[in-house]
Amino acid sequence: MTTADRDTALNLYDKLYARLTEHGQSSEIAALAVVEDYLDGKPRQRDKKTRLTGADRNLAFWSSHLVQAIPLESWKSKTFTLALSRYFTQERTANTALLAELASSAPEAICNAVRYSGLVLRQHSPRRSELDQLAASSPDIAELCRVLDIFDLAYRQRLAAVEMGKHMLDELLPFEMLIYASLYAFEHLVPHLPQLGADARTEETASAQEVWDAINDLLHWKLKTAPDSALAMTEDHIHASVAMHLAPFLFPSHSGMVARHDLREAFERLLLDQVELNSFISRSADAFSYDDAIRFVRCGDHLEIEVVDPDRRAAWWRDGAKLERLHGYWFYRALDEFVASGMAEAPMGRLENQAANQLAYIQAIRTRLRLTEAYGLEEFVTAESGARVNLFQALLSLELTSAFFQRDFLLTYVGHLERSGHCLQALRLMALEGLAGGFQNRFPLTWSDRAAKIANIVGWTVTPESPKGNPHMAAAILDFWTIDWGAVGRRLRSGESLLQPELLERPFIKQGQILVQLPWVVGIQNNSTAAINSLRRLGARRAEAQAETRRIEERLGQLLAEKGFRVAANWHPPIEGTDNPGEVDLICVREGVVIVMEVKSSYLRRSQRDAWLHATTTLRKAGQQLRRKIVAVRAALERTSDLTQLLGVAESSELGSIIGWIVDTSIECDHERFDGFLKVSLEEVLIALRDDRHLLNDPSRILERAKLGGALEATQAASRAMLYPGGFEASGFVEVIENGRVWEDVCA
Repeated sequence: MTTADRDTALNLYDKLYARLTEHGQSSEIAALAVVEDYLDGKPRQRDKKTRLTGADRNLAFWSSHLVQAIPLESWKSKTFTLALSRYFTQERTANTALLAELASSAPEAICNAVRYSGLVLRQHSPRRSELDQLAASSPDIAELCRVLDIFDLAYRQRLAAVEMGKHMLDELLPFEMLIYASLYAFEHLVPHLPQLGADARTEETASAQEVWDAINDLLHWKLKTAPDSALAMTEDHIHASVAMHLAPFLFPSHSGMVARHDLREAFERLLLDQVELNSFISRSADAFSYDDAIRFVRCGDHLEIEVVDPDRRAAWWRDGAKLERLHGYWFYRALDEFVASGMAEAPMGRLENQAANQLAYIQAIRTRLRLTEAYGLEEFVTAESGARVNLFQALLSLELTSAFFQRDFLLTYVGHLERSGHCLQALRLMALEGLAGGFQNRFPLTWSDRAAKIANIVGWTVTPESPKGNPHMAAAILDFWTIDWGAVGRRLRSGESLLQPELLERPFIKQGQILVQLPWVVGIQNNSTAAINSLRRLGARRAEAQAETRRIEERLGQLLAEKGFRVAANWHPPIEGTDNPGEVDLICVREGVVIVMEVKSSYLRRSQRDAWLHATTTLRKAGQQLRRKIVAVRAALERTSDLTQLLGVAESSELGSIIGWIVDTSIECDHERFDGFLKVSLEEVLIALRDDRHLLNDPSRILERAKLGGALEATQAASRAMLYPGGFEASGFVEVIENGRVWEDVCA
C-alpha cells in the first residue's frame, strides 16, 4: 500500500462519520452506524477498481479519529465490545493509547472483548503482550492474564501431544489412516451404538461424534501435508496398502507381512490425544470465549466453572432438544405421506429386506420434505460435476446405502463379536463371508472404482420410466455425494480458505481412481443432517443457492396467504437520504396485524463457537436490517403507496402496530431478541401455520426403533393438541409464535 493509499484508507471511517453527521444524524447514532459498518466488513471497496482487504479495514478503523473520540463508556455496549474484539483478532495494527484509557475506565470491556476474540488460543499475538503491559495498572486485566496463562499451558501440552503423535504416523497415506480409523471404530464404537440396539455406554471412551470429529482433523492434516501422488490412488495402490496395513490383522500368517501393532497403537494414542485436544477447545477454550452463561474462576493454578446465567445455559440445551424433535417431526410427516400413498402395502425389494427398504424410503421422504419446505429446494439439484440430480433419488440412494451397511456390515459384525468375543476375529469372519458370497468387499472400509460403484447403485434408481434403473442418474447421484480429496488437498496446501468437509456430509471419498466408503459412518449417520449441510454448508456458493433462499420466502408467503394474510414479498422501499433499507422479504397483513419478516437460511451447526458467530454476524445484522425496514414499511403504510396497493390496504387506520420477526432456518438463539426483534426458527413458523405441533411429540421412539411397525404405532398414538381451538386468527398466530407455544409440551 502506497502512502497515498494509506492516507485514503485511514480516512474511510472518518469520512463516513462526517457524511452521516452532515445529514443530521447525532454523533452517537453516526458513531454506532460506522462501528456497525466495520463489523459488517464495510466498505469492501475504496473505489471502483480497488478492493479493500480485512487488514486495510482494520488499519483504517483503529487509526481513525473517530475511534479516539468515542466516549469510553460506549465501549461497554455489546456492539462496541464486538468491535473491540475485532482489534484483538488482528495482529497488524496497534492502538495502545485507546487500550490504556479503557484499562483504567472500562476494563470489563477489554476483558469481554478478549474473550470474544478467541485470543485464548492465539497467545503468540502481539495483542497478548499489550495485555501484559496493561496488567500493571488494572487488577481485572492482571487476573485475566493469569487465567490466559493457565489456558495457554493446558493448550500447549495437548497440542504437543498431538504433534508428537502425528510425527509417529508421518509414513501413513490418507487411505492408510482410514484403515486404522476403521479398526478403531469397529473395536470401540460399533459395539456400543444405540442404532444397533446396544445399551447405554458404560466404558470411558470417546463417543462416535467425537471420534468422527477427531478423524476429520487428522485427515485434514494428512490432506494438507500429503503430496498429490498420495491421493492419486489406483487399485494396485489400494491393494498394497491393504496388504501391509489391514490384511495382517485380519488374516495373520507366519509367512506373510507382520501386523503393524505399533502403528495401530500409535494411531489410537493420537486419536485419543486429538479427542482430548478437541474437547479442551470446545468445552474449555470455546466455552470461555463464547458462553456468556458461565465464567472461569481461577483457584490457584487451575480453573473452575461458575454458572452466572442458568437460563442462558439451559437455552443452549433446549435448542438442541428442539432440533432432535424437529428430526422426529419430519419423520412423522413422511410416515403420513408414505401411508397415504399406498406404498406401505407394496412390495419393496426382497422380502427379508422389506422393512429396511420401507424405512429407507420414509427417511428419504422425510429429508425431501424438509429440504423443499424449509430450505427451498426443488425436484432437481445440480451436482458439482454439473449433472442434474433428482433430489429424492439422491436421498433414497443414501438411505439405502446406510441400510445396506447397517445390515450387511455393522449388524453382521456385532453378531460375530458376540459369539467370538474378539474384534479382529469378528472382522475376519465378516470379511470371509464376503469372499465366500462372491468376492464381495466386507472389510471395515470399502473401495471400488467409479464404474463398479455406479453398477452397484443403479438398482436404486428404478422408476416407472426406468424399470431397470438409470445409469446416468446413478452417476449423477454418485457425483452429488462425492468429495474429491485430491482437490481438497490442493486447496488446503495452497492456503485457500474453504469450508472443511466433514465425514458425514459427503460419504463417497474420491482418491484418484478409487471411491472409498466407511460403513461405520454411513451406516449410522443422520442422513437428513448430511444432506442439509452438504447443500447449505459445503454448497453455500452453488448457483442455485440464491434461488432456493428466494423460494423459502415465496413458499412461506404462500402458506401465510392460505391463512388469509395479504402478503407482499420482496418489496423494495424507496431510498431516502443515506439510508437504504434494502429489500423486505415478507410483509403480511390480516385483521389489522402487520408482520414484517426477515428470512435467513443457513445450515445445521453443532458448536457454541459457530452458534456465537451466527448470532454476532448474521442475526445481529438481521436485527439492524429489520429495524430500518420496519421504519420504511410504516412510512409506506401511512400513505397511499405501491405497498398499500400490493397489500390491498386503503387506510392506515386499519392497521395496528407493526411486528418484526427474524425467521431463520437454524435453531440457534431461538426466541432471543436482536435489536429488539424476536428470532424464531422457520420450522416453528411452518408448524404454527400448519397447526400440527402434535407431530413433535415422542420422536425418540421412532429414532430408536429399527422396525417400521413401532413407528406406525407411535404415530397412531400421537394426540392432537390444537393451537387455535377457536379457529385461526392473526392475533392468535402472533401469540403462538411470541410465546413459543409450539414448544410448550416439548421443552417444558
